[in-house]
Amino acid sequence: MISKEEFLIEHNRLSPLSLQTTLILLNRFKDEKRPLLKDNGWSIDKLRIPLITWLLSLPLVEKEKTKTRKGKSVFTDYPHTKC
Repeated sequence: MISKEEFLIEHNRLSPLSLQTTLILLNRFKDEKRPLLKDNGWSIDKLRIPLITWLLSLPLVEKEKTKTRKGKSVFTDYPHTKC
């Protein structure tokens, strides 16, 4: 078993940029997946795959940027001109 900080360092070292995480996300993961973390230790072998699966299930930041506001699209088309 290793500490949360050591787990974070090892996970981020082994992961591509898109799957790297922060202490805030690890705390959120711990709260949401409490049965996996019955003891206080963080096992890279036991928790890395569930963490990656959980990270992949989170909404993407890009999805948030393209959402509509009050029913109107964030993106607008250029006006069509008659030639």
